[in-house]
Amino acid sequence: MGCALRIGEIHCGYGDGREVIKGISLAVEEKEFLGIIGPNGCGKSTLARAACGVLGCSHGEICINGKNLKDLSTREIARTLAVVPQDFHTEFAFTVHEIVSMGRSPHLRRFQSETKADVDAIEGAMRATNSLHFAEKRITELSGGERQRVIIAQALAQEPEILILDEPTSHLDINYQLEIMELAKRLNGEGLTVLTVLHDLNLASAYCERLVLLNDGEVFADGSVDEVLTPENIGKTFGVDVLVHRNPVTGKRYITSIPRIYASSNSEGIRVHVICGSGTGAVIMHGLKEMGCYVSAGVLNVLDTDEEIAEKLGIEVVAEAPFSPISDETFGLNMGAIEGADLVVLTNIPVGAGNFRNLLAAKKALEMGKRVVLVEETPIGERDYTGGRATRLLEKMHQQGAIIATDSREVFEIMERMSTCLT
Repeated sequence: MGCALRIGEIHCGYGDGREVIKGISLAVEEKEFLGIIGPNGCGKSTLARAACGVLGCSHGEICINGKNLKDLSTREIARTLAVVPQDFHTEFAFTVHEIVSMGRSPHLRRFQSETKADVDAIEGAMRATNSLHFAEKRITELSGGERQRVIIAQALAQEPEILILDEPTSHLDINYQLEIMELAKRLNGEGLTVLTVLHDLNLASAYCERLVLLNDGEVFADGSVDEVLTPENIGKTFGVDVLVHRNPVTGKRYITSIPRIYASSNSEGIRVHVICGSGTGAVIMHGLKEMGCYVSAGVLNVLDTDEEIAEKLGIEVVAEAPFSPISDETFGLNMGAIEGADLVVLTNIPVGAGNFRNLLAAKKALEMGKRVVLVEETPIGERDYTGGRATRLLEKMHQQGAIIATDSREVFEIMERMSTCLT
């Protein structure tokens, strides 16, 4: 498979003398779906404008199918490459058919009438974008998503080999965002090379095969979605702390941000130790931090979802090696954290041989006179993998005065009621 678009060490900017693109090089393979991402002002849209010849370069070169852009006429470029701009404005209420027909301009001489090939290309573009049924509507009568489909249809009417989309989902509701990205993905599957600028990292992850992350006019990272969308890369370029998860249905990465207040030192309020695991403590730890509590957690295995979330929230964790049972050492450290806590919360964890000692720690907390909240969203019998030992232990904790909560909301209500006497 050959190189459809090659960008070599280009430098470009605007009339104020400010250089926006600083020596960027990249190659887009035929039939590739490439996403350009990065923080505001990093040069994403400028790169897209340079790639199609709208913006000139002071240094470097851009080649389409091996031909230098500078050696091609505007008409020749438009027969190979089409652009969907970030914003489309028109002063006239053209019909959809008229807008799409404008895409045939590169194939027509001045005053030449449309041939059957032109008519077929226009109709085919509208069919591909599901816009044929409103072909006679005015562009001013359409919704945002419909307008975007029409502009993509206009680009397809050019019959290009390469399609550049500059933030095609900006200002659109989520249903239209997905519609446009599904359309782009389908067109790519039919053989079109697609380069798209995106500000939404989750859309980029869901639809792109390869990502180029820009920062301050330079390529910061270039590779697969998994290689580019890492907490480290996002933190260094966007300046935010994030959690990177794996969608259980699609297997794609998705990103959630961590509020900046949680990336700083732990709060100095009521001290709460959370015994959790397998993601059962995420909402509770987040909420307790938001309430101003000093939160600790453990024992958690390294790589456990709750361990990763606790780290991002700035929570002190008693950690055990991945996939290992709780050792004497970590059990002792966990009890030390419990001794310093005003309240202990045991979440709705599944219990097996590896983490059974976390239940023992909660029971010992009760015996030490600590207030212990048991979160029981599901009966212990449904998550007891210890042959009944966990069930019997929790029953004893009920008898010893543990406080029962059915979900995280009740935990926060209990905290609010207890806060006065704890402080």
